[in-house]
Amino acid sequence: MSAASGPSARPAGLVLAGGASRRMGGPDKALAPLGGRPLIAHALDRLRPQASPVAVSANGDPGPLSAFGAQVLADPHEVRMRGPLSGILSGLIWADREARATHLLTVAVDTPFFAADLGTRLAAAAGAKADRAAVARSGGRWHPVFALWPVAAADRLARFLREEEDVSVMRFLLGGDVVPVDFALRDDGGDPFFNINTPQDLASADAMQRARRP
Repeated sequence: MSAASGPSARPAGLVLAGGASRRMGGPDKALAPLGGRPLIAHALDRLRPQASPVAVSANGDPGPLSAFGAQVLADPHEVRMRGPLSGILSGLIWADREARATHLLTVAVDTPFFAADLGTRLAAAAGAKADRAAVARSGGRWHPVFALWPVAAADRLARFLREEEDVSVMRFLLGGDVVPVDFALRDDGGDPFFNINTPQDLASADAMQRARRP
């Protein structure tokens, strides 16, 4: 992709897997099985063709997740456990210092059917502006953790997390230059950003996956 139309280098990628799994009834949603494979495996399989290298944002014992071939990043100590933005900050720092990337593509571990062209479309929307973030939207709803972030946003994000009480992802995004990218609902009316929060959602996702198979 040329610099005139968007970020010229492939972004680094980050799977956000650090959230609590209270409604799932288990210790780690990322390891919940879908079609015989854990959610983290599905997320990495969809992300790897779109970003390189890839990492996983998670706190606690990194061993079970590191087995899937991606570096596991804990939240920065000074802003630990302040929600998804803490993990995104860790990813931005890693993308800059270790991956040597200009942008970071983030996805959630509990959304197994996100678009295969997510990164390409977000990069096209971001254009040549080095400080612009691009965020997925479907059915009129924003999906703020499905975003392409400039690594240059790391310092501003660190200040935001240290200084602000309301640290929602959308609030941070709207405080800067952000562009939405609309993704169509599937032919059956399903949302490509369907996310799994409960065992019932997991059963629904399993049915969706079976229906998608030829």
